[in-house]
Amino acid sequence: MPAKPALFGAPRRLVLWLLLLSLVRLAAAGLVPLTEDEAYYRLWAQHPALGYYDHPPMMAWWIHVGVRLVGDNALGARLLAVIASGLTSLVIFHTARLCGLSERVSSRAALWYNFTFLVGFGGYLIVPDAPSSFFWTLTLFCLVASQDAAKRGRSEAPFWLLAGLAAGLAMLSKYSALFLWPGVGLWLVASEGGRRKLLTPWPWLAGLVALCVFSLNLSWNLAHGMVSFQKQFGRAAAETFQPKHLVELVVTQFVLLNPFIAPLAVLGLVKAGKRWSLWLDPEALIFFLTLPFALYLGLHSLHDGVQGHWPAPLYPGLAILAADRAEDIVTSDLKGFAYSLVRAAAPTGLVLSLLAAVHMALPATDIFGKLDMSAQLRGWPQFAQRIERLRRQTGSGWVGALSFGQAAMLEDQKTIQAPVVQINERDRYAFQPKPDARVMAGPGLVVDYSRRVTPADLLYCFGKVTQVAELDRGTEGRVLFGARPRRFSYTIYRVEAPKFNLIDQGCWESKSLADSLKRRRDRAAPSGLFK
Repeated sequence: MPAKPALFGAPRRLVLWLLLLSLVRLAAAGLVPLTEDEAYYRLWAQHPALGYYDHPPMMAWWIHVGVRLVGDNALGARLLAVIASGLTSLVIFHTARLCGLSERVSSRAALWYNFTFLVGFGGYLIVPDAPSSFFWTLTLFCLVASQDAAKRGRSEAPFWLLAGLAAGLAMLSKYSALFLWPGVGLWLVASEGGRRKLLTPWPWLAGLVALCVFSLNLSWNLAHGMVSFQKQFGRAAAETFQPKHLVELVVTQFVLLNPFIAPLAVLGLVKAGKRWSLWLDPEALIFFLTLPFALYLGLHSLHDGVQGHWPAPLYPGLAILAADRAEDIVTSDLKGFAYSLVRAAAPTGLVLSLLAAVHMALPATDIFGKLDMSAQLRGWPQFAQRIERLRRQTGSGWVGALSFGQAAMLEDQKTIQAPVVQINERDRYAFQPKPDARVMAGPGLVVDYSRRVTPADLLYCFGKVTQVAELDRGTEGRVLFGARPRRFSYTIYRVEAPKFNLIDQGCWESKSLADSLKRRRDRAAPSGLFK
């Protein structure tokens, strides 16, 4: 029987599935408004640099390229994230094949990655995990390919050097990719074959390549007071012991991995861990690349919350291990509960991912009230128009916000014809040209949640504070089944006579007051996967 035709080295059927999923994500990327974080990252892309306050620069570079290709809109910002989701899936397929898995199992791994709820719900979002997951997976592929080359008696050198390049690009995407170093280190020292490999130049040259690439951001940090290192690595410091977050982490990841895939991923990880000392076993490599970052997330959860998307780079490897473990079940004589898990994983992930995309794109489906994750996306165009009318009516020369998300969302509407600035946390905006000091010295409007800031708070920063309006933001028009979607109430203040340099110094230099405002901000802000 003739072999089935293949595209990109993968079965035609798999490639067609991935193209279909990519088309759905492209539609969602264009129809779903930017989230607060994405709107903030869009500001970075307007001024490409080697680093930013929060993260390394890769995400800003991707947005910059996408916007140049299709325009300054949601699709342009997310274009490369959508492409990366499809390419990551292809890399997973080829990695699984090099692991010795069959074409069917490898295709299952590639599709299951897409049918995890994290990727299915958010595979079109331009967040740091998009480039980080792509380059992390490329690193895994190159390392497995080096093993395959060794088995076949071919040169491993190109794959080691490419692994170093991919790891460096992963670290330019998100600092969590630094956990690749201990993962590879453990893999090398865990077996006799790995220790012999350390006597060759290739692992060391790969590390040197990764370090050279990462040095772009390292040099930027050295020139900017190590600001992003302090921001991100400061989270690792434990100030309290709150083990409840560990329970949250386990439950959240069980859901986001897809409840039908998660148990198989755990079983696959255990199976791979039992072979940890086998040098040429590629699944042992997946185990070691997963272990350090997973352990860190567990330790972090003992004192602080772990955002659901943080483990995203581990999902490709877990999809391979889950697909392999599922094959053991499919080919066995037992067709019970475990077999049902395998059969239900893909359709459940596909259907719920499609429903989530439709929900995020259509405000009429906002029927979940306070639980609705789409709440932070709704009503911004109309809200920004009303803010601009108030600004003109009150003779204000600028608009201020107290969170980077709100400032970015107002800026993203392109409606307000005046500077939009966050009047605190000014370190975030070192990449931007400074607004006109004369304009900022004049009257402005400050916008924030009604329950988050008071006139007394603003009087710490300004000589005169006048409340001018209260506005709601939320879903406009009719909603299915007569539901009442979540709405947010904002108070608008006209402020004059700033007591601080709002451009360089910002407001609330008092730590106690700043901490109080932060606590109120966290309580008032919308939450969910897309926050």
